[in-house]
Amino acid sequence: MRTVIRASRLVLPGKTGAAQAVVEGDRILGVLDHFDPAPGDRVIDADGMWLCPGFVDIHVHGGGGYSANSGSKGDVLEMALAHARMGTTSILPTTLAAPIPELVNAIDGIRRAAQAADGPSILGAHLEGPCLNPLQSGAQAPGSLAVPTETDLSPLFDAWPEGIRMMGAAPELEGGMALGDEITKKGITASIAHSNATYYEVQEALKHGYCDVTHLYSSCSGLVRVNSYRIPGLIEAGLNLDELTVQVIADGKHLPLELLSLIYRCKGAEKIELITDGLEFSASELKEGTVYRQKNGVETVYEDGVMKLLSRQAFAGSVATLSRCVQNMVRAGVPVDQAVRMASENPARRIGANRKGRIEAGMDADLVLLDADLQPVWVMARGRVIRDSLGQPLSD
Repeated sequence: MRTVIRASRLVLPGKTGAAQAVVEGDRILGVLDHFDPAPGDRVIDADGMWLCPGFVDIHVHGGGGYSANSGSKGDVLEMALAHARMGTTSILPTTLAAPIPELVNAIDGIRRAAQAADGPSILGAHLEGPCLNPLQSGAQAPGSLAVPTETDLSPLFDAWPEGIRMMGAAPELEGGMALGDEITKKGITASIAHSNATYYEVQEALKHGYCDVTHLYSSCSGLVRVNSYRIPGLIEAGLNLDELTVQVIADGKHLPLELLSLIYRCKGAEKIELITDGLEFSASELKEGTVYRQKNGVETVYEDGVMKLLSRQAFAGSVATLSRCVQNMVRAGVPVDQAVRMASENPARRIGANRKGRIEAGMDADLVLLDADLQPVWVMARGRVIRDSLGQPLSD
């Protein structure tokens, strides 16, 4: 049975417009101005709604109460499903810094989940650390951070050679530049993460394969003054260097709308990847003021729609979904189609997920319908309907 979605606002690469997307099995069969359904085809009337490619979250630690660090195949499948219900049809489960054996176990859980996934896609693993700068540790457990020259990282790479898609590290650490070379040679996207690098060290890091910035502004060095001289940092490099793409937590808490607008003006739609940095508490119901303990042992409190360290001196990861991030980018003045691109095509391209992020013939049938308020009301992941809140009969 084919599914035909008739949309007046279909987000296509480089444009929007009225069209019909035709799905057969787990792939998009085509996008047509006119299509005559055959008997048995299912037709969805999406007039007035936005038909978008499924969102792709390349930096997410958990969801629905489950964590990517647990090492459990079932936990990773559940977190994928929790985010899929909100429009994120593909995830790159992201580990928090931890002892190497724990990370190997987490990678194994992600690998087994990816092999078993049905519908929502698990695209591989994203290692955020452990080679992060303690001066920019954020909510990472300081005791789990490592220096590249003092740490044998080969067990991580050997755990799933073809499945590690992204790794975040601080290039200014001893051995950090060589680590960038190693990451890149393995075909892994090297992202500058939890870094205290100067602008000039970032320029050097570009020569060693680093091409992305992990959650810009969060745990990133910025402008400092040394005697009479101003020394720019990672934030300024991320905004100014065209070679770098930037991950942005657009949950409306980590960055105000004014900064979201600034990042967009500096980088343009093509160089921004929206991420949630979502903890296991994302895509779930939470009680205001409740203290939660992360899998890495760090205690956090849920207040005002975001997780905070108990000291309230820093955020500890978001509880957002990518649909909420898209809404906030639009609130910051970004056109809907470009905000959607930042949550779909850009992150998919950044990690080489070539069948994700666009509505085109041959692409995976990952589709989301957003209502006038940009809330997800219908979600399909690889041809499987995950959410249907349309309230309309489906014609067969």
